[in-house]
Amino acid sequence: MKAKNDYFDVSAQLDQEFGAIGTKEREEALNQAWEEYNAQILLDARKQAGLTQRQLAQRVGSDKGYISKLERGLITPNISTLYRIASAMGYRVEL
Repeated sequence: MKAKNDYFDVSAQLDQEFGAIGTKEREEALNQAWEEYNAQILLDARKQAGLTQRQLAQRVGSDKGYISKLERGLITPNISTLYRIASAMGYRVEL
């Protein structure tokens, strides 16, 4: 059993699973993680706004399938679409 103050370094495990930092495999894994993270933010925001996928789609002029793909991280919206989606949910994007 490790002492209370010992830390587990996951670097070797990440390197083994996703490749070393700077490799194509690691970059692809990082990009996928960000896409999934952003998709979860959109899903949570929509639910917080009390909207269904269909309602949000109608507000932004798209279809339910598009919103579903965004929330599953299958596609990434361009910046203008992201602004429209945020506005349709009653949010404002600040950079």
